[in-house]
Amino acid sequence: MISDQRAPLQQLPAMTYEQMLEKVRYEGAYPTRERAEEAVRLVLAGLGRQVTGDERVDLAARLPLEAARIFTAQIPETGPLTGWAFVKDLAGRAGAPLATTRWDTGSVLTTVASLAGPDLLTRILDKLPGGYALLFGRAELTRAA
Repeated sequence: MISDQRAPLQQLPAMTYEQMLEKVRYEGAYPTRERAEEAVRLVLAGLGRQVTGDERVDLAARLPLEAARIFTAQIPETGPLTGWAFVKDLAGRAGAPLATTRWDTGSVLTTVASLAGPDLLTRILDKLPGGYALLFGRAELTRAA
């Protein structure tokens, strides 16, 4: 008997890893693809230590395969970092100045934001401590007390 049911289509990432690197290279005004890839690897690994739960799974599904591997290879930390602490942690790991790391973080996360889409990005930001919205290229809004 032939079944009429079809398996649901898996969502494919909106861009390839190479396209992602080129977008980060353009956004960050990096001189080479290799420099853009260094930033992507550093920031995605750091983000992989911060994002958990369904948001982690959903974001990994929207990233290009190579980027998803970098992101999901990290074990999430038990205590998430604020946005500024996140940048400082990345700078320490890379041995780079804070200003350079902040630039790298914004260049990569704005691309990640476009891949995530507004709904998933909102869910991710709701789960992270303060300070990440600006890193993703969004206004940091505070709630009234």
